[in-house]
Amino acid sequence: MIKITIEKWNSLIYEMYENIKDKTYTGVYGVPRGGIPIAVVLAEKMNIPLLSSPITNCLVVDDLIDSGTTEKKYKNYHFKVLIDKRNDTVYHGKWIEFWYEDTNQDAEDLIVRQFEYIGEDATRLGLLETPKRVVKMWKEIYRGYDKTQKPKITSFDNGADGLTYDEMVIDTGTFYSQCEHHMVPFFGDYWFAYVPDKKIVGISKIGRLIDFHSAKLQIQERLVKEVLDDIEREIKPKGLALVMKGEHLCKTMRGVKKKGKMITTDLRGIFKSKSEARAEFMNFVNGGR
Repeated sequence: MIKITIEKWNSLIYEMYENIKDKTYTGVYGVPRGGIPIAVVLAEKMNIPLLSSPITNCLVVDDLIDSGTTEKKYKNYHFKVLIDKRNDTVYHGKWIEFWYEDTNQDAEDLIVRQFEYIGEDATRLGLLETPKRVVKMWKEIYRGYDKTQKPKITSFDNGADGLTYDEMVIDTGTFYSQCEHHMVPFFGDYWFAYVPDKKIVGISKIGRLIDFHSAKLQIQERLVKEVLDDIEREIKPKGLALVMKGEHLCKTMRGVKKKGKMITTDLRGIFKSKSEARAEFMNFVNGGR
């Protein structure tokens, strides 16, 4: 998270003002809510009206651009922002909190608004503490965005203890993630295998790595590749394989409403080039859970 202090905020507004002070506008409109305090300052500095809604040839201001949706909405006006995250290496992909904001409270307010949107009573006794619980949960189930929580892959020299291992090593387990298309869970079982070369991996790290990459908005196709990319980079084995079988609630509880599993595979090295290695692994997968 990057905190924008009031001093930095004033500095950014001054930069904006210097770039537009010689232009003529019919007034200035601040996009609720981050653009409103900026509009108040600029209206006074430029001696132009503070507008309650945009009009022809007015200036529209906001605090930042994330995806560009707001900019498109006001494409017929002169649109300016303090921070454009899309092309700024300092701010791109970062959560920005301005001096007048409270991140946790803002997030909880979003949940309250969601209750209202779907027709719930946000003041109902059973829901009073739900926004706090949801925000707390988000920090756990979306921890995959926090690179400081990424598990370190522990590896050891193959043969260092007198035993050189060059056969298949298999690990199985479960995974839980969130579909990036509808923000509902998908979950299931995984089968991981590798054939060591010069390094062997601490097997407990496989599950931890899968959990980490699962803890963000995902698609199952990307998930298998992100996991194997990390492991391949660390130990460079003779072969790597990962199969995931997942139930997607965006399919079973909405839309087509059909039960079933989505299966994704990523086979590398000898699992891709040697049919006997591939068959041995897939036989285990098909005979497992």
